[in-house]
Amino acid sequence: MNTKRWQDWLNLLLGAWLFVSPWVLKYSASMPKATWNAWILGAAIVVFAAVAVSIPKAWEEAINIILGAWVAISPWVLRYTAEKDVTTNAVVVGCVVLVLAIWAMVRDQGFQHWRHGGHTAT
Repeated sequence: MNTKRWQDWLNLLLGAWLFVSPWVLKYSASMPKATWNAWILGAAIVVFAAVAVSIPKAWEEAINIILGAWVAISPWVLRYTAEKDVTTNAVVVGCVVLVLAIWAMVRDQGFQHWRHGGHTAT
């Protein structure tokens, strides 16, 4: 696929937001697990979205699907659901990253070719 996908650009912005959100939402000092999760996952989403912008392939989207799912469930796994703003941020960002990555993946011609057993969809 030669065209750049807008979904990848939006995921790149969401990853950047997730990375800075501990400072913006003022929880970086009080919630170390949530903070490190946001920094690591935000950076990873940015990296894989940037790769997808440069070389659009389905595998980058598969990784962002996994990252988005983790971000969305991380408040329960890391036990910070009592902080509603931080939880809402993680769930919304994670779900949007997940949906955009799925959307970009199903639009990828290589994925479509693989999905149809090597035959082009008609």
